[in-house]
Amino acid sequence: MEIYVRGDKIKVTKSIQDYAQEKLGRIEKYLGDSENVRATVMVNVKGRHQKVEVTIPLKTIILRAEETRDDLYAAIDVVVDKLERQIRKNKTKLQSKKMKEIFSKDFMLESIEKVEEENEDKIVKRKKVEVKPMSEEEAILQMELLEHQFFIFKDAETNNVAVVYKRNEGNYGIIESE
Repeated sequence: MEIYVRGDKIKVTKSIQDYAQEKLGRIEKYLGDSENVRATVMVNVKGRHQKVEVTIPLKTIILRAEETRDDLYAAIDVVVDKLERQIRKNKTKLQSKKMKEIFSKDFMLESIEKVEEENEDKIVKRKKVEVKPMSEEEAILQMELLEHQFFIFKDAETNNVAVVYKRNEGNYGIIESE
């Protein structure tokens, strides 16, 4: 696996590069064709906080995790743990017959640790919503009124279904359908 470590407002030293490569090496055992995998590690400094973002684009999915800590090395450890958890958590989905065909090129399913059945995620609620045409500002207002983290609406300008959501830093994001 090729690992690129980039820094924003921080100089990436050899020790940071080596530490990131050593820790991300733990994920290689889950990847089938790890020679063609390219992981990007972005290290960012905001005041005294260090933010680490790791993105690993595979052929069929993108693994991504981020963490902000006072200690850069601790942030790298937590990000790698999050990535491993993502892979283990989705193990049962990856092992279904249809998904196995799709993901067999990216993951070595036999090497993923067993997940206990009581930890499996299940759909516990299903809800139908009426998607009404409105502007992005109206959708944000409606989301805030409902005190939700996201809101589905039909964009009045494009007539496409979209989702507005609240980001971690307090801003908003929009996901649009094509």
